[in-house]
Amino acid sequence: MASYLSQQRYIGFLLGTAAGAYMFISTKNLVWKTSRSVLDTLPGAAPVSPSSSQEYHHEQLFGPGTRAFMVRKWNEAAAPATEAAPTVERPDSNGAFKSTAYPFTEIEEKWQAFWEEHQTFRTPEFKDLDTSKPKFYALDMFPYPSGAGLHVGHPEGYTATDIIARYKRMRGYNVLHPMGWDAFGLPAEQYAIQTGTHPAVTTFKNIDRFRTQLQSLGFSYDWQREVATCDPSYYKWTQWIFLQLLKRDLAYQAEVPVNWCPALGTVLANEEVIDGLSERGNHPVVRMPMKQWMLKITAYADRLISDLEGLDWGDSIKEMQKNWIGRSEGANVRFELQGGNGSTLPKDAVLEVYTTRPDTLFGVTYMVVAPEHPLLSFLATGESAAEVKAYAESAAKKSDLERTELAKHKTGVFTGSYAINPATGEPVPIWVADYVLGNYGSGAIMAVPGHDTRDFEFAQTFNLPIKRVVEGGEELPFTQYGGKAVNSSNSSTGLDLNGLATDEAKAKATAWLQTTSLGGAQVNYKLRDWLFARQRYWGEPFPVVYPEGSDTPVGISEADLPLVLPDTDDFAPSGTPDPPLAKQKDWVAAKDPTTGGPASRETSTMPQWAGSCWYYLRFIDPGNDSRLVSEEAERYWMPVDLYVGGAEHAVLHLLYARFWHKVLYDAGVVSTAEPFQRLVSQGMILGEVEYTVHVDPTSGRYVEESAPGAAVQRLDPTEVEPKGNGYVLKADNSVKVAARAHKMSKSRGNVINPDDIVGQYGADSLRLYEMFMGPLRETKTWNTKGVEGVHRFLARVYRLIAGDINATAGGAPLPATIALSDDAPSKEQLRLLHQTIKKVTEETEELRFNTGISAMMEFVNGAYKWENRPREVLKPFILLLAPYAPHLAEEMWVELGEKGSLAYEPWPVADESLLVEDSVKLPVQVNGKTRGTVEVPKGCSQEAALEVAQGLTTVAKQLEGKEVKKVIFVADKILNLVVK
Repeated sequence: MASYLSQQRYIGFLLGTAAGAYMFISTKNLVWKTSRSVLDTLPGAAPVSPSSSQEYHHEQLFGPGTRAFMVRKWNEAAAPATEAAPTVERPDSNGAFKSTAYPFTEIEEKWQAFWEEHQTFRTPEFKDLDTSKPKFYALDMFPYPSGAGLHVGHPEGYTATDIIARYKRMRGYNVLHPMGWDAFGLPAEQYAIQTGTHPAVTTFKNIDRFRTQLQSLGFSYDWQREVATCDPSYYKWTQWIFLQLLKRDLAYQAEVPVNWCPALGTVLANEEVIDGLSERGNHPVVRMPMKQWMLKITAYADRLISDLEGLDWGDSIKEMQKNWIGRSEGANVRFELQGGNGSTLPKDAVLEVYTTRPDTLFGVTYMVVAPEHPLLSFLATGESAAEVKAYAESAAKKSDLERTELAKHKTGVFTGSYAINPATGEPVPIWVADYVLGNYGSGAIMAVPGHDTRDFEFAQTFNLPIKRVVEGGEELPFTQYGGKAVNSSNSSTGLDLNGLATDEAKAKATAWLQTTSLGGAQVNYKLRDWLFARQRYWGEPFPVVYPEGSDTPVGISEADLPLVLPDTDDFAPSGTPDPPLAKQKDWVAAKDPTTGGPASRETSTMPQWAGSCWYYLRFIDPGNDSRLVSEEAERYWMPVDLYVGGAEHAVLHLLYARFWHKVLYDAGVVSTAEPFQRLVSQGMILGEVEYTVHVDPTSGRYVEESAPGAAVQRLDPTEVEPKGNGYVLKADNSVKVAARAHKMSKSRGNVINPDDIVGQYGADSLRLYEMFMGPLRETKTWNTKGVEGVHRFLARVYRLIAGDINATAGGAPLPATIALSDDAPSKEQLRLLHQTIKKVTEETEELRFNTGISAMMEFVNGAYKWENRPREVLKPFILLLAPYAPHLAEEMWVELGEKGSLAYEPWPVADESLLVEDSVKLPVQVNGKTRGTVEVPKGCSQEAALEVAQGLTTVAKQLEGKEVKKVIFVADKILNLVVK
């Protein structure tokens, strides 16, 4: 497919050679309750062959990247036949099979080729757009193109946005639905180092595979707008944004403690370090100070909180953002220092701390400083010095997450120095402990063990004093907010808080600190400025230089963007903080843009977050060489109307993207304060349920899990049956079976490849199943039988309109058992249609796709009972199905006599007058026993109902020779004749 991202231009330009649980959803699940009756009526499933692996040749990798579609036509003429279940090929020796329920492969390839040829989903350039129409911008969080390709978790969110994009087109909207690649990053570089393959080659090969997989699923992306963050024409504008940050003093350099991994040759985020080892590769990680680029995201902290108010994001995501920013109001407190023997403390040195509870000043019994605190070496005196130094070195090997783990054993060392409690005038010891972080607040805390859990545990561990200063609770620590201050008065310092409620005490203590110049009110944030540099090759170069003899960075001219990476095979880290780019001497040598004198380039690169902070803007205007995005196009398309992605990005990606967007808003580049109006996080898809028992490894007998030496044994699902709320062994119901679904992983062997599902059942079946599994936002469990169920439903739709197929694979279609008709539909048929239209429309709008699919299944169930099949009813139904199963819908649209694509056909509208039932089925009882039902007009009178009921043979028989003593009648509900 000819995409906007030209591969040849991309490779050459890039290298500078030319100008990225539910435990188990069983049939007890609510969704299945509403749908099982439908699925149970569907004919048997059918076979599948494994999808062939694809080889990447040099020409394909560096060519235009088109996907060749082999469109196979099948004969539509056939002899009459009865409606029969499709044949099922049995699995082969490898367990692979391919369904012959309907010719999905031919249909899907045919329509994918059609869409490509006709550019069906291309969104016109802004100058050609009818802007009088409403717009809808549907966006997926674009993927990092890993070597593993797509997994079944990817299509879940992509299918959701595709359904909405297709639906909105049919509702008359201009729709923007693009796709691209978060293509810079550590995995590609590590693979390159291990294999010697340039990361550009690896990355683009992976992109090619991802694109092919996405196209095989029939997503209606506008591939003309495709972008990759590693394309110089893209990162030109990432660099441009960085220059705007630099101009606004929002980018700066600082010496900060970082997680340095010598083996990977880069700084790692806290989340990437586990037990002192890198998450990728298990390499040792050390804490060390390093000069790094920082972005001043804290300058936007308040706006990042307040602007959440008008967003349709869901409370949980908003709360996660607020908690990460962590705004709090409290006080800054200055503690004078008293050094121990041999102290070298600077004159007038103080410890500054931030506290949200200045009302507890009288409860401070010790202080704690972080191992990185700049005063630590002065505080550590005499015999404490060596122990303090060893402790600080040990702490440097731990990540921030490890150090602040609440459940961890508290460790620390007394420094030998003291601080003066300003409220009491008494000295309190200063300790160093790793649960205090140097990069949060001032790197020091006042410890109030009577009213803080961690301080209490630390005090107990080291036998430090514990004082109650807030009334409440029988035991300490009393950590609830609120209560009157006690033991909180000192006439010599002039501070008396006794008897005051917490809020009053906080206000009085803060005012006292202000008056005595010992502190004052302060707003604090957990949010830290963003560490924005990596010591790697495969990332965006910083567009700055350092003039000779200066360490002050100077931004290069915007006319010189993009600054492209040098073409080199030497991209391995050196094991030192010097990045790989430092070895490229010719590239590093530059000119000072101000004086023309010699200068050196920055050799760190931007983190992977950079390119993903603003890609939604480039999709709007990807071919614009003169602006990041045109003003008119941005004003029309922004904000993104629906943004769908995994919950793992609920904090950092969204926070960083919102920060950059606000900077661009302040710069007048964008017209909205927020980028994403509605956000939905799809639930995780777990692997199939695993059934296990515990056995004695010696005897093989089943034992309890707690039995010594018990070994886990996996069971085949056929060996298990449900019992009560759990599962038992079918052969021995006394043996309880554990049933659990796990996250998909190669190590567990439970990964499902979407290519296999497409090959076996078709893309429409995969799309439909992932939407039918359960609510979009919830965690769900994969079940292959569920795929078979929705596949049988689609086969029924096919046979309903196109007829049956021969028992041989690839056989020609046979006419439907009941022919399609141009007759006017009955009221019953119209009612079912319009009830379905109303239900599917409502559920699609609210992203309740599973119940929308259930409604369509009910329609098909009803349609199979009809004596005729009017096109007037089936056409609107196919339009409802189109966003969910687009390939089959397109094919059935043609079968119904239409031409071309239905992608822009008007969405059906429910006629409210046809939704109301004008007749009811009334049960007729004789002496309380139901003897039949009669259909009567809604609101029918007792007399009219009785007259119709007496015409029933079964009722008449019960009335022979008997007298009706009483008639019990509830309109539209029941008619009961009491006879004697």
